[in-house]
Amino acid sequence: MPAKKENRMRKEFEEKDIHQEVRLNKYLSEAGVCSRREADRLIEEGKVFVDGVRAENGRKVTDEMEITVNGKRCSRGQKMVLLAFHKPKGVVCTTDRRWNDVTVEDVLQYPTRVFSVGRLDKDSEGLLLVTNNGDIINQIMRAGNYHEKEYLVTVDKPVTEEFVEQMSRGGIPVLDARTRPCKVEKIGKYRFRIILTQGLNRQIRRMCEYCGCRVKKLVRVRVMNIELGNLPKGQYRDVTEAEMQELYRQLRAGNKKAGDYFSCQMRNILMIFSFSATEKPRNTLSTSSFNWRSFSSRGGRSLPASRIVSTDTLQSFE
Repeated sequence: MPAKKENRMRKEFEEKDIHQEVRLNKYLSEAGVCSRREADRLIEEGKVFVDGVRAENGRKVTDEMEITVNGKRCSRGQKMVLLAFHKPKGVVCTTDRRWNDVTVEDVLQYPTRVFSVGRLDKDSEGLLLVTNNGDIINQIMRAGNYHEKEYLVTVDKPVTEEFVEQMSRGGIPVLDARTRPCKVEKIGKYRFRIILTQGLNRQIRRMCEYCGCRVKKLVRVRVMNIELGNLPKGQYRDVTEAEMQELYRQLRAGNKKAGDYFSCQMRNILMIFSFSATEKPRNTLSTSSFNWRSFSSRGGRSLPASRIVSTDTLQSFE
């Protein structure tokens, strides 16, 4: 019988160095006490003590220290949590309570502090990953890693070939960025499937509005290798060991791809920008005016000569 494959994602999380220092507000958040913002408030009010001494904001702590909040000792859990949650429409992903919205935390009622990986807007539903592993959140959220997210969308007008082509070819303005090329497939008269590698604010809704229609229903059915399946609304399940191992593999591959891509683009930029500062054209952009976000949203394509930045701009890369 073959040996059970080691879950490296879980191992790396649960074997973290207890001597490693973290900011106190982050520690309290990971311990499930409250959000970082609320932790800062508790610290300012003098309700947090570290080894018997009143704490101050900005203090760094380790798992070896005794940390109390309102006289109760707290500690970070060492077991990694990764859940697949079916977020219903009308539920918000924020922890901000000012608007009296129903939050993911309210619906989950999970015994320890967990955080959603990215967001689904209030009017959307579907798969939301929830975890206490901040590294997963950071890696999946990093747009440069090109991780796939799949959605089923219903709109108020018939889905045409022209609509599919316009949505899929990219370049649609969304706020101060432009969409990447994506996969779009018609699956019904008013329905289509779309796979994105970006996470712009209300991206699909804004794309549809630009193309002349409005979203009536939006359901996220997949994040990378993890699928919603038949999970009922408002319910969650543990991500399986096999799913976690494949997620780990894809995250590692994505990190390497993003690093290689960035290095390649830097080489291209340096070649484009490799002329004397005294020879720069009159319409050369300065460091402050060069729109790096726009460059990234264009997929890193080479800019025309009139948009070149002079070599003095590149000192920060040396």
